[in-house]
Amino acid sequence: MVVIGLTGGIGAGKSEVSRILAGHGAVIIDTALLGHEAYAPGTVPWRAVVKAFGRDILLPDAQIDRKILGDIVFSDPEELDRLNAIMRPAIADMIRERLRAAERQGRRVAVLDSATLIEAGWTELVDEVWLTTAPEEEIYRRLRVRSGLSVRHIAERIESQISDEVRRAHADVVIENDGSLTDLRVQVEERWAERIQAKVG
Repeated sequence: MVVIGLTGGIGAGKSEVSRILAGHGAVIIDTALLGHEAYAPGTVPWRAVVKAFGRDILLPDAQIDRKILGDIVFSDPEELDRLNAIMRPAIADMIRERLRAAERQGRRVAVLDSATLIEAGWTELVDEVWLTTAPEEEIYRRLRVRSGLSVRHIAERIESQISDEVRRAHADVVIENDGSLTDLRVQVEERWAERIQAKVG
């Protein structure tokens, strides 16, 4: 099984690339969704996060209020480090389990879709790294439309991530998402044909 590590900053269009790869039969392992699972009330990570950040981050149904937690960690690098120290090992275990399951099912390609693939050290779990990038002004536009985030909150999230320059140093493939969806699809299709098709038949 070939494992693609798909990464990119917030708003770069990584999810769209993931959808295109899924259309080729790749199984998608989305670490954002794994994070939601890990935050479920009563889990070991949930208990650790509540202990670290207090019960004020909880909604009435005991779910973690990700907006409140996000406001805490994205404005303070030390708090973000504290959260990552809890969540990343838990999510890494979940990733390994999902990859083993995909292999047992006979899947030929898996995509590990993760904004923090490099920072979390998860590149060791993949065969190659694909990076999706986009112009900063386009990222701001997308996030204002998609998430309703303020310019300040967008800036905090971008600043909490490593730069595309650092990501490029780890990337085997760079997808420049600076045009239309058709342009994006053409790039992904070309990279799939060049790098993956021959390996999986």
